[in-house]
Amino acid sequence: MPVVRVEAGAWADRETPSGEFPATLGAVRTLLRTGLDPGALTVVVGENGTGKSTVVEGIADAYGLPPGGGGPRRGAAAAETPLGRALHVVRGRGAPRHGHFLRSESPQQGFGTTSLRGSTTAAARAHELSHGESFLTMAASHLRLPGLHVFDEPESGLSFGSCLTFATLVVDAVAAGSQVLLSTHSPVLAGIPGAVLIELDDDGLRRVVFDELDLVTQHRRFLADPDRYYRSLLDDA
Repeated sequence: MPVVRVEAGAWADRETPSGEFPATLGAVRTLLRTGLDPGALTVVVGENGTGKSTVVEGIADAYGLPPGGGGPRRGAAAAETPLGRALHVVRGRGAPRHGHFLRSESPQQGFGTTSLRGSTTAAARAHELSHGESFLTMAASHLRLPGLHVFDEPESGLSFGSCLTFATLVVDAVAAGSQVLLSTHSPVLAGIPGAVLIELDDDGLRRVVFDELDLVTQHRRFLADPDRYYRSLLDDA
């Protein structure tokens, strides 16, 4: 059972101006109108500016995770973002209460803190690790505990091979009872087996299958003939 789902109609329950950001985003309007009943693994994709980070950040915030990244806020602290305050997330019966929000820029900021549970060796070696290695180390640490794990564009510092490593961590976490929500531009992460794929555009959001994703189509076309792709771009410039 997923840890959380987003109830429909949340916007109407709160005094948030519909003409102000983030209500100006089609994906946000759809989310607030229809809600979201995600799977154990949900991958959010879309062009820059369609609201991927806004959506995953808002869900994390509504769940009780700080939008800047980190573990659950203490006590009954209020949501910090407009979308987090507008959303109503429902925890599944018996679902774990743990969670963590990890942004792509978080790893180097988080070393040396209690966020790496008992991992004093990793913290001590922080200066020896690349951005991607730091991210994988922190992700592995957090994913060991069942709960809601939210990632915003985790591929940012990861190579192709590291993306595959991260994908295996996610699959193992889901198998152990976690729910994972992530935004990405990577077809590698969008292709994780069993993922529910949500594509965002100016009109809203919709569930799609892997072969229908625009990012998959574009990557395939580029890899098939990169010279032709660039010639077309440069001729139009």
